[in-house]
Amino acid sequence: MTYKFEKLEVWELAMEFNDLSYEIAHELPDREKFNLNSQLRRASTSIALNIAEGSTGQTNAEQKRFLSMLLDYILK
Repeated sequence: MTYKFEKLEVWELAMEFNDLSYEIAHELPDREKFNLNSQLRRASTSIALNIAEGSTGQTNAEQKRFLSMLLDYILK
């Protein structure tokens, strides 16, 4: 079963960003293992999760509004 958000380019980009963030986090020094590493992974994961969560039970118009607000928040 395919979810509505999985068809969105922005969700695909968020997943690519998440993969890249994990690669970068893996390269950080050990002293950052529980600080920056963890924060980077959680922040990048939350973008894709917010997109997925925002798509459940919404009309296309509501989802568009939600994604617009999410994008505005991310870009600030």
